[in-house]
Amino acid sequence: MESVGQTDPSKLSDAEWAELRHALGNQRMLGLNYYSGGHLSHGYRLNASATMFEVQSYDVDRETNLLDYDTIRDHARTFRPLILLAGYSAYSRRIDFSIFREIADEVGAVLMVDMAHFAGLVAGKVDGFAGPNDPVAHAHVVTTTTHKTLRGPRGGMVLSTDEFGEYVDKGCPMVLGGPMPHVMAAKAVAFTEASTPEFKTYARAIVDNASALASACIDNGMDILTGGTDNHLMLANIAHYGLTGRQAESAVREANVTLNRNSIPFDPNGAWYTSGLRFGTPALTSRGMGTTEMTEIASIMASVLSATKPRAITRGRLAGQLSKARATTDAETVDAARARVHDLLSAFPLYPDLDLDYLKKSFT
Repeated sequence: MESVGQTDPSKLSDAEWAELRHALGNQRMLGLNYYSGGHLSHGYRLNASATMFEVQSYDVDRETNLLDYDTIRDHARTFRPLILLAGYSAYSRRIDFSIFREIADEVGAVLMVDMAHFAGLVAGKVDGFAGPNDPVAHAHVVTTTTHKTLRGPRGGMVLSTDEFGEYVDKGCPMVLGGPMPHVMAAKAVAFTEASTPEFKTYARAIVDNASALASACIDNGMDILTGGTDNHLMLANIAHYGLTGRQAESAVREANVTLNRNSIPFDPNGAWYTSGLRFGTPALTSRGMGTTEMTEIASIMASVLSATKPRAITRGRLAGQLSKARATTDAETVDAARARVHDLLSAFPLYPDLDLDYLKKSFT
């Protein structure tokens, strides 16, 4: 734009516009690999981010499943990205964002942090999300959803330093159309709640519950990656049950426990079947559950997984092999697990202030 003395892209010639689009589409981004806990939008090849940028990914260490900052630094020095992206959707340990900022400054990159998953823990000033572990203090640009741990409406927010504020404010017309005032109002309510002492108590309880849940899962024979968690989520490698993530997800959901299958680092089963499960504690904490309930939930999940077996393929050239898609669970175990889940939910009703008996009578 500067080379042709123009500030308005609509006034560029077709040839100039093609040259600009080519230049924009070849900017470099370095982000956490999806299979190591990054998000789809961090450069996964089936996501738009991989077509908008020339993307390379950094991984966790194969032995520890943790980020190796020296390796990331060496990668950035070689690749020289425009954007160095930190953050995660399935990584259970804290991140030192001060080191990421050092790396970004060294290679001339913009440090962008996706804190969509853990924004509520940052807002709640939880131990482990302050100082070097606070993304807002170190990043040039921070993006987040407003649901998840922030516990607001489904939506998003972009924060930036003054340097990039003018460009962030041009979301419309670049990627946004008309505003949704009702969602803006709901975000305002969520931000107000997030500034209260009660929210800090909630955020800290999320982490305490997650730590307790991870420990209880390990005590019940589940393989929790990295041996625990520093945040609100954890990953379980369920390969030792002889199951894929898809089979394990279906079995546990049949028992009325909600979670999702998820790739683990260097997953041999890929992104569809996977070898892992991802689960966390924000919703459980919102309902008032504590560490005692986390022990019960871990026991329920472990009982279901132990009673689940993959089905044998009966037809075709793969007959006799075990299916990656189907599994069966002992019916008595499922019934017992559902009953235990029902007891938990009954003790912690979703809307405790509502007179459900009155509502039932009113609509019958």
